[in-house]
Amino acid sequence: MTDLRTGPGLTRRKLLQITGGGIVVSSLGLRTAMATPYDRPFIWISPRGTLEVLDDYGFWVGKKMGYFGDLSIDMQPGPSDGTATVKFVDVGQADMGFPSPGVFSFALREGMNLKSVFHTAARDTFSLAFRKGEGPADIKAIEGKTILLGSAAWQPIVDPMLAAQGVDISTINYVEAGWPTWGTALAGGQGDAALSWEGLRAEWIATGLEFEYWLGVQNSPLPANTFVVRAADLEDPDKKAFMGQYLKGWAMGMEFAEHNPQAAVQAVFDQFPTLGQNVGPKQGCMSLIQQANVFRGDMSKRQGWGWHDMASWQSFFDLTAQIGQTEVIKAEDVCTNDLIAEANSFDLEKVKADAAAAGVPPGFEDINVDEIRATMFDQAIGAKG
Repeated sequence: MTDLRTGPGLTRRKLLQITGGGIVVSSLGLRTAMATPYDRPFIWISPRGTLEVLDDYGFWVGKKMGYFGDLSIDMQPGPSDGTATVKFVDVGQADMGFPSPGVFSFALREGMNLKSVFHTAARDTFSLAFRKGEGPADIKAIEGKTILLGSAAWQPIVDPMLAAQGVDISTINYVEAGWPTWGTALAGGQGDAALSWEGLRAEWIATGLEFEYWLGVQNSPLPANTFVVRAADLEDPDKKAFMGQYLKGWAMGMEFAEHNPQAAVQAVFDQFPTLGQNVGPKQGCMSLIQQANVFRGDMSKRQGWGWHDMASWQSFFDLTAQIGQTEVIKAEDVCTNDLIAEANSFDLEKVKADAAAAGVPPGFEDINVDEIRATMFDQAIGAKG
């Protein structure tokens, strides 16, 4: 029996009460049965404190299309504390988290024995938002300014990004302006800039927040968010096999979105109707397309969805050591591509056919995907149009 629950919140009490659940993956045609690797549904935990965003479209598409088969899964939003996604995995109250590299490095510094198994965001998704007309031509002008964050735990995201640009991060002032209000605080005149990311830019437009951006996806060499698990779970053959099947569902969902982004957006709106009402088809497509660009990266240089570029990760860890955020970390010790072949072993032509058969959902008929792709960087500082 498929269990793809999406409860409203993740608490210690709730997680301790979750029991049962097993899997039979015969519907994926790769195994007839598998020993139950977890004593409850497999728990994926968000870093944002909410699931009602476009960011996780790969999962919602996979769920709608049946790409997870009979895997027993529980998606959870987690607390809004930016480090909860690694803390809960570390103590066994979740099984996979989705931290930024900065939060992942925090976890490693704190002695959490975690490993990245699926590098979801190949390009740097993070950006700095500025009130219109206030974005600097040179990002080094951010020195001495105040940056607003939704959570204080996000500082390890911004520090390496700025340090890579030669910014003296000791001069930066950070203010925790709260989730989800830090963007509103910037618009209201507080601070000089605010952390943002691809996809969120489009969602902010939908809520009336109009900014200009220094875009990491255009300027930063760093990697972005990744799926992490307990390193010990990779030593368990049944858990490792489960994770391979699970990641395949995500990879198929993201591949589907490449061929029919409108239907992918609708899959998320089906799960969260209020999000659909608030964001709408056009900005929903803009959000997904921005994120798809980050998630895909340069596939000519990757060995499939989720593949880690160890050189890129090593550059990040070297940088965090230079700025005193971590000790020296060897990327190959904490990142692995062992599950990537399994995650990408799906029938590509079937996914393409599924995407074509889904068609254009009602309300999306006037959405010009090519135009959205051509204009998705128009909010960048110095952009025309």
